[in-house]
Amino acid sequence: MVTIARQLNITLIVPELDKTSFWADQSDFKDIFDVDNFINSLRDEVRILKELPTRMKKRAEKGMVYSMAPVSWSDISYYQHQILPLIQKYKIVHLNRTDSRLANNGLPIEIQKLRCHVNFNALRFTPQIEKLGRRIVSLLRKSGPFLVLHLRYEMDMLAFSGCNQGCNEEEVKELTNLRYAYPWWKEKVISSDLKRRDGLCPLTPEETALTLKALGIDENIQIYIAAGEIYGGSRRMKSLSDAFPKLVREETLLDASELKYFQNHSSQMAALDYLVSIESDIFVPTYDGNMAKVVEGHRRYLGYKKTIQLNRRLLVQLIDSYTRGSLSWQDFSSAVKEAHADRMGNPKKRLVIPDRPKEEDYFYANPEECLPPSNEHTTNI
Repeated sequence: MVTIARQLNITLIVPELDKTSFWADQSDFKDIFDVDNFINSLRDEVRILKELPTRMKKRAEKGMVYSMAPVSWSDISYYQHQILPLIQKYKIVHLNRTDSRLANNGLPIEIQKLRCHVNFNALRFTPQIEKLGRRIVSLLRKSGPFLVLHLRYEMDMLAFSGCNQGCNEEEVKELTNLRYAYPWWKEKVISSDLKRRDGLCPLTPEETALTLKALGIDENIQIYIAAGEIYGGSRRMKSLSDAFPKLVREETLLDASELKYFQNHSSQMAALDYLVSIESDIFVPTYDGNMAKVVEGHRRYLGYKKTIQLNRRLLVQLIDSYTRGSLSWQDFSSAVKEAHADRMGNPKKRLVIPDRPKEEDYFYANPEECLPPSNEHTTNI
């Protein structure tokens, strides 16, 4: 939205955050991000205001606002020819559902570089979040290297995706009921087995434990769990905690008093996880959602830090073969390592698929226009 405002030479109002998600977090933009830094660091690029001017606010109160969701993955000409005339006509245009609304590829280099400046410099978390994030990293560092596992095995993810591998009948029913309870989750009847075979499910904690062991991750490394409440709790986490006993979370590292302000605000807790994720020695997401993709790109931006991008479609095939006994541990481990040798966050070209932008590599996962030259960083950190 910053780059669009810059190209159209219009004023941007500090964004509002969606408060209708499963987590019902009431945090505002200013509760998560340093608004003054956001505005000041972009003052040479675009005019940003914290709220509508009084005169315009009165227009908004009278309903004189045009609201719409922009078309996904559009290039800048769409905004110049479709959105700008609406702004000129209505003066105030409220763009909602603004994720993935600008194309990944085919944009001028200055637009791409501005996107990176916004994401990696202008967007800074609040001083309180930054301070606590640094404290978590410091506590982890005192005990040596650490891996961040973005274990996206949470109730909302499973209900939304329809993935219920390893869940009991009661849990399957609960997840199904939740899916039907949210009308904007369009898909209702879902085959969990088919989704899993297609690599569209987050890995279960059990699958994750096998995968990390197969990759040769040291069993004594600290593993920081970046996630909300894991569905199924300790029962589902047992395989992972048995294989890697040094599992930690914010709650195990900090006193309750330090987390009190953040704990009922999932977005602020996610911001803490984000800060720890970009600083970790290894980052492993079990699902390629928005946070996982942006962390991956941020770690590339910081010097191609090691990020293991799991090939879930292949992994579930290998795991099933191993658990059925048709694949030995040695062969299973070798196949997993071979499949991920070039999926460690190393420099690579972003995938471009003309006319199928949804299937392309996401810009923020690999913002190659903004990254250090690959000949300077040929190995992982």
